[in-house]
Amino acid sequence: MFILDAKDIASLETYLQSQGWLSSQDQVREVSVPGEGNMNYVLRITTHDRSFIIKQSRGYVEKYPHVSAPADRILIEGAFYQTTSMDPLIADFTPRLIGIDQENNVMALEDLGQASDFMFLYHSSKVLEMSQLAQLTDFLSSLHNGFYRKSPPDSYKNNAMKALNHEHIFRYPFMEDNGFDLDTIQPGLQAAAAVYKNDYELKGEVGYLGEIYLSSGNCLLHGDFYPGSWLETTQGIKVIDPEFCFYGRAEFDLGVMLAHLYLAGQSQALVDFVLARYNTTYQIDYATMNQFVGVEIIRRLIGLAQLPLHRTLQEKQKLLRFARTLIMA
Repeated sequence: MFILDAKDIASLETYLQSQGWLSSQDQVREVSVPGEGNMNYVLRITTHDRSFIIKQSRGYVEKYPHVSAPADRILIEGAFYQTTSMDPLIADFTPRLIGIDQENNVMALEDLGQASDFMFLYHSSKVLEMSQLAQLTDFLSSLHNGFYRKSPPDSYKNNAMKALNHEHIFRYPFMEDNGFDLDTIQPGLQAAAAVYKNDYELKGEVGYLGEIYLSSGNCLLHGDFYPGSWLETTQGIKVIDPEFCFYGRAEFDLGVMLAHLYLAGQSQALVDFVLARYNTTYQIDYATMNQFVGVEIIRRLIGLAQLPLHRTLQEKQKLLRFARTLIMA
């Protein structure tokens, strides 16, 4: 297997030429990292007259090498871009796929240029603009409605990635002893989390919700629709990193999106705006959606996938109580 290495430009150039992503006359002028990635090894390749992005998935999470992950996950992300490119609105929101190397789990994508994700929402007082929120909501509506299938294709089961996500959303945060000392994140958080780790009524409901997540559904989901997957570019908002995509319940994508509005301290008015604008031709189960909101809030506060939150312990405890209410209502 060819392993991408930003320091070995000669081998990288030969590899890119062998894939047809670089002509034999073209040369790599610069290799850089376009941003802080979580799941994959990502590089920006710059030549004399253009630039593009290459991503490789390996058998672990790039940010957390001790966490195993399906090595071929980049292939499902590529399939997502291929499938959704037929929808003009979705295609306008996502980078253009240049090519996929299935043997080495590498994908080449359009370079969206200088961009920043929306992670700043967690540690600033900035309010998400209504026009931006409208675009993100319209993206979800188009994705869920445009690719609705009564009989979902087997190619989008993505079971290995779902299993990984299931572990880190529905199980790991609620384990009484998972080896993760939350006091290293914030003093007192371990004790605050123990309330929920020992709440067997809550854990039973979360377990049931996890089964809903693992089951099949009729909507093509992004699977990780949060501010880290939203980019602000010179071309407008873009949505990236759909490697967790699968056919499931629309309530999951919506729940994750709304959970992060709460985590980022956005107003209830923005949450209500999303619910009013989201357009669907089928029935949404708002009780289940709210449960997904709740479990996403909890797992981001006491699970491994921490966010750059500037919140006091008391504020986090308030969010945890709110999340439990949503799950148990």
